Amino acid sequence: MKKILALCMLMYTCSLHAQLTTPPDGGNKKAWVGERVGITDVSIAYSRPGVKGRDGKIWGQLVEPGFNDLGFGNSKSAPWRAGANENTTIEFSTDVKIEGQPLPAGKYGFFVAYNQDQCTLIFSKDASSWGSFFYNDKEDALRVKVKPQVLDKSVEWLKYEFTDQTPNSTMVKLMWEKLSIPFKVEVDLVSTQLASLRRELRTEKGFLWESWDQAAQWAAQNNTNLNEALLWSDTATGPLFGGARLFQPWSTKAQILAKLGRGTEADAVMKKALPLADMIQLHQYGRQLLNQKKNREALEIFKLNYDKNPNQFTTLMGLTRAYSANADYTNALKYAKMALPLAPNAQNKTFVEGAITKLGNGQDIN
Repeated sequence: MKKILALCMLMYTCSLHAQLTTPPDGGNKKAWVGERVGITDVSIAYSRPGVKGRDGKIWGQLVEPGFNDLGFGNSKSAPWRAGANENTTIEFSTDVKIEGQPLPAGKYGFFVAYNQDQCTLIFSKDASSWGSFFYNDKEDALRVKVKPQVLDKSVEWLKYEFTDQTPNSTMVKLMWEKLSIPFKVEVDLVSTQLASLRRELRTEKGFLWESWDQAAQWAAQNNTNLNEALLWSDTATGPLFGGARLFQPWSTKAQILAKLGRGTEADAVMKKALPLADMIQLHQYGRQLLNQKKNREALEIFKLNYDKNPNQFTTLMGLTRAYSANADYTNALKYAKMALPLAPNAQNKTFVEGAITKLGNGQDIN
């Protein structure tokens, strides 16, 4: 008898904890959506209720306006859970701004107090409760107001989408039935990127010249924190991590010096770096000079590359571009014709053939 009772107790205990995986109640689909803005990860977890024939009865009826007593839990004035089942959560890996208002990095419960003219979006520090039955306004981290927008087509299953992306912002849109509730997420890309670079350079990545050079390059490309970038470049070109004998980190250092207005020093660094460059690096540096409209300087680099690597498709095309940029179409045409039989693929061959036609008509190919 004792064994039977023990077995029954064991079976009862297991039944409390062992549940098979089944679809969610009410067919409300679980969903996750995310996007990286700059280097900031934005992710949303939610359940997707369906319209299910309730057209015209969602907003203002199923989703009641404002704050309401849901008849369960300890909240007597609860907003909508912005989805179904568990409360919707939104997470940011760095500090952000929502509709221009600051919000620290973290995971938040996301709620909406709906109104047909203006919705209040609530980011709550409570991201673990079920629905909004236990909503407490004292746990609000941020509230913002946005204007809902009417959609042309009905959205059957509630969804969140990222739209109107820029390098440092995105629009997040909650869409269901014929309504969209949008809000803008912005990041301070420069500040977050610099903080990330500083943090990563203190890890094992800081023992590689490539890491210091990558950080310096990013600052140079974004024209920010150039003095700090120069220190990073000094480490990349220093004797400890192998960058001292390579063209790339010295080229980065020269670029930063030039941006700092120290042109004489930049020229000296590049003079030291050029013997370390391979064919592709010299070609890319020449193209960089062409983009800067330094056509004569570019021609000297392409000549140097050709002397070191004669009769190569890359160096012949470098001279073609350089002579063309300097309006010497006769020499440009000469080297283009030499490059044509060396074209490595059909795409390059087509480009060279087009260049030959343009140069024959006295047109610049750059």
